[in-house]
Amino acid sequence: MHLNNPQNTIDQQTDLQHELWQTAMSPWEPGVLPSAENLARARASLPNALPAEGNGFESTKAHILNDIVPAFNGGSISPNYYGFITGGVTPAALFADNVVSAYDQNVQVHLQGHSIVTDVESSALGLLVDLLRLDRNSWHNGLFTTGGTASNILGLACGREHVLRTAASKKGVSIKSVGEYGLFEVIQAAGLSGIQVLSTLPHSSLGKAAGILGIGRANVKNVCLENNPLRFDLKELEKELARSDKASIVAVSCGEVNTGQFATTGDEELRTLRKLCDEYGAWLHVDGAFGIFCRALDDSEEFASIKKGCEGIELADSIAGDGHKLLNVPYDCGFFLCRHSEEANDVFQNANAAYLTAGNTGGSSIPSPLNIGVENSRRFRALPAYASLMAYGQTGYQEMLQRQIRLARMVSGWLFNHPEYNLLPESSSKDEALSNTFMVVLFSAKSEQLNQQLAAKINETSKMFVSGTSWQGRTACRIAISNWRVEEERDFALISGVLDGVAQA
Repeated sequence: MHLNNPQNTIDQQTDLQHELWQTAMSPWEPGVLPSAENLARARASLPNALPAEGNGFESTKAHILNDIVPAFNGGSISPNYYGFITGGVTPAALFADNVVSAYDQNVQVHLQGHSIVTDVESSALGLLVDLLRLDRNSWHNGLFTTGGTASNILGLACGREHVLRTAASKKGVSIKSVGEYGLFEVIQAAGLSGIQVLSTLPHSSLGKAAGILGIGRANVKNVCLENNPLRFDLKELEKELARSDKASIVAVSCGEVNTGQFATTGDEELRTLRKLCDEYGAWLHVDGAFGIFCRALDDSEEFASIKKGCEGIELADSIAGDGHKLLNVPYDCGFFLCRHSEEANDVFQNANAAYLTAGNTGGSSIPSPLNIGVENSRRFRALPAYASLMAYGQTGYQEMLQRQIRLARMVSGWLFNHPEYNLLPESSSKDEALSNTFMVVLFSAKSEQLNQQLAAKINETSKMFVSGTSWQGRTACRIAISNWRVEEERDFALISGVLDGVAQA
């Protein structure tokens, strides 16, 4: 099949995008997972070899829409997909994502006479900083990434540069970057045995980042209180920071994956962490994931308790977050923000590529993203974020998040009094449980027999989807509410109905 008529190709794209738009924006029918029959048919339709002549556009389009799409799950389209913090895709973001695909811009080199795309990404980053109520003068540095994992890699990589350089300077040794000379040589010059990441219930992506960066997964340490695995044991933390053989990065979980709760509970704790990091030459990184979006909420008493978990975050050195979660833009999208505008360039600069800079005009404050991030080529993932932020603004995102929190609290309050379920973590009162509920609800069945099958039994209904997990050594389930389509009364009725049915069965 030859593609020799550009206008035909554009017309085909337009028609297909309109068809997909109608499907994606229509109300989601019950059944958040594909049926076994649809999965089997989709797998059977996959070819065993590349066709010699090609099947043509119309045939391939029909194959994808009729065979493959019915075997997708409703992760982003259904408001009742609660298994992972998947978010959704707002109408504005979906429109912009189609534009991204149609024009296929590479966003990695800032050439002012070439394209507007790097300016748009910089603007989108500024809008995001505004949404999170951070100071643009300090935080309008960074870029959009593939997701939270890539953002954590950037945060730990910048932290690695800083803490090794600081440790060496304390010993009178002047070194440049790990990116230039390598981890082994710089650690040797600094007289250290390695780097450690100190956190509380760190997300697995921090361990992955540490493995990639040569820090080592075994050096990601949980420094928490005995009676609360979410909170820092400040005495133990200072003991680790004071070690003469290790440089340290402190990572704050701003939205722990199982509970949605926070490692800190106010500005005072962040100031203490900042003081300790400054004293011992450590880097303070925030794994913002989804919790960082609490900063977008208003100042009403209703949300005051959870907003405290984000207080003082502006004192950190770097922040990682996920756009495809509560920003409700498409995969793949994360973001990385850093208070130190030059740090990332030491790690990620794309050296000795004159052809990528020859056409640039001077005077711009926008760096070429290929010098401050992982990829040399990259999708224009900032445009859906830009479109969604422009379309809905501060109040639109506040309202979206309020509905998600209110639904989570309705479910938490119902579970707290339920004879067949435990709400986790355990709370001394219903008021305490509700005040700590963000947009994740963790629970288990009181019956051990039911508890072992709980996630499977819930998901078998096909009315909603939850993920199985564990809490303090016992099987548990998690309801993660993150989709912009949430309606509190409608979705509460569905969730409580399914859980009551599973318990009674």
